[in-house]
Amino acid sequence: MNVREISAAAITGAVKQAFMDLNYHIGSDILSALQTAQQTETSPVAQNVLSQLLENHRIASEEEIPICQDTGMAVLFIQYGEQVVIRDGHFEEAVQEGVRQAYTDGYLRKSVVDDPVFDRVNTKDNTPALLYTDIVPGDKITILAGCKGFGSENMSAVKMLTPSAGLEGVRQFILDTVHYAGPNPCPPIVVGVGIGGTFEKAALLAKKATLRPINTHHTDERYAALEDELLTAINTMGYGPAGLGGQTTALGVNIETSPTHIAGMPVAVNICCHAARHKTITI
Repeated sequence: MNVREISAAAITGAVKQAFMDLNYHIGSDILSALQTAQQTETSPVAQNVLSQLLENHRIASEEEIPICQDTGMAVLFIQYGEQVVIRDGHFEEAVQEGVRQAYTDGYLRKSVVDDPVFDRVNTKDNTPALLYTDIVPGDKITILAGCKGFGSENMSAVKMLTPSAGLEGVRQFILDTVHYAGPNPCPPIVVGVGIGGTFEKAALLAKKATLRPINTHHTDERYAALEDELLTAINTMGYGPAGLGGQTTALGVNIETSPTHIAGMPVAVNICCHAARHKTITI
């Protein structure tokens, strides 16, 4: 087996650039969906809000300033090729340094606190980032990077359904979660859904689903149809852009699934604001 060396500095530089890029430049999938919604909205107020969002994205991209003041908590889904060896450093330290440099040099808001309950002291560099790593064949490292703001993160939920709940139970839990969130997650939103696995696996699937381009579908046509059905149902709730009414409460619903135990059917819903910042890099 041939081994490929990648320097820790190269990892740091790539991660730094990724987080600066995704905070400054909206994804083409989201931009296209916002433009379409702005043209099809029947509410003048909703049209105006969408126009402002598009203008905000234009300014952020041109001037390379953050799309939103909440530049989120860094999350990385990593496929690490088993033939890769890191030179002059350690992989996770190199990734954390990349996030640190992005948030410091890129003038991104630093929102991470060191203790969740008692001290809650800001770490001053937005680390630690959250890394989820899979070892895969090959000599490359592929990173799906995102940053999650907590206006939408706080509206997310997980529920341990039993198989008897069936499709209707899954559907109802997703819709109830979005309905309860209302205008709080800065609609129009992207709804990530994870079904299967265990308690924590469902949540990870839901988070990863929010980072999937909204112009794609689940590979199983049944889940793809459910994505479309849920999006239609959510957009009839009437919250609309910024919660001011309209038919664009959500831009997309993405479902990810995993095998699960015979006695369970975990479902997680991770809600993301319209920015839906994500970027994939390969090193």
